Amino acid sequence: MSACEPQGRTHEDVDVQRLCRLGGVSRAGYYRHFEANAPARADADMRDQIQRLSLAHRHYGYRRIAAQLRREGHVVNAKRVLRLMREDNLLCLRAKPFVPRTTMSRHGFALRPNLTRGLRPTGLDQIWVADITYVRLGEAFVYLAVVIDAFSRKVVGWALDDHLEARLAIEALDKALAARNPLPQSLIHHSDRGVQYACGDYIERLEAREIAISMSRPANPTDNAKAESFMKTLKAEEVNGKAYATLEDARRDIGAFIDTVYNAERLHSALGYKPPVEFEADLSQPRNRQPKAETRLSPN
Repeated sequence: MSACEPQGRTHEDVDVQRLCRLGGVSRAGYYRHFEANAPARADADMRDQIQRLSLAHRHYGYRRIAAQLRREGHVVNAKRVLRLMREDNLLCLRAKPFVPRTTMSRHGFALRPNLTRGLRPTGLDQIWVADITYVRLGEAFVYLAVVIDAFSRKVVGWALDDHLEARLAIEALDKALAARNPLPQSLIHHSDRGVQYACGDYIERLEAREIAISMSRPANPTDNAKAESFMKTLKAEEVNGKAYATLEDARRDIGAFIDTVYNAERLHSALGYKPPVEFEADLSQPRNRQPKAETRLSPN
């Protein structure tokens, strides 16, 4: 520091003062302008990140975008992300799809009570939920059967074909059993009352593995809410707007969505904004244990 510079002044202060004098503005005015524009620059930087994520995950809402930003190391809250996405018209819009009938519950097979009411899974392979939905091709329909772990939300078995016969649901179940190999008397399998799940062949497979059988109550779609939630996500983020030419095209693309996107990448709010694969991997750490399913005071 030179002798002519006041004590406590830095070279930066002197440079700013010189620039302000040359520009004909006061130093106080310069700093006020700088502070007023800093948030705008920060918002512009954040907008770039939000737009990048919105393009990569076009069906993410503001909460998932905020969670992904935090996973990448940004300090941001959901309210700010909502404001910026609303200003940039980036909030996703979900149209309510047409849902044809895929469940035929008027049949002669025995029906089972809902064993999952009041239960909350606390570990893997305690409750599985199963369901069937349709997928439209150019001029026909095909059908997807899934089995989902109710704790991790992971799709553990699925099958896609051009029929609604019981062997469709059985194929998805067989894949789930092969992948998870649940212990006898440790698992509840929950589904709707459709003929595919109530028929003898399906029930025999469950009973052979000593799996408890549970079915939704009549006219209570919320009894199978976790499976319904997956189907809604599948339609909104993969199926709607797609034009599958053939069954094989649909099987390839939907399989990639389930295995690569839904199970391995998509952030789930119920899992602390983690993908199911990551959530299950964290459970394998020694500090994490999986006690038996707990009874809740409130029903599903």
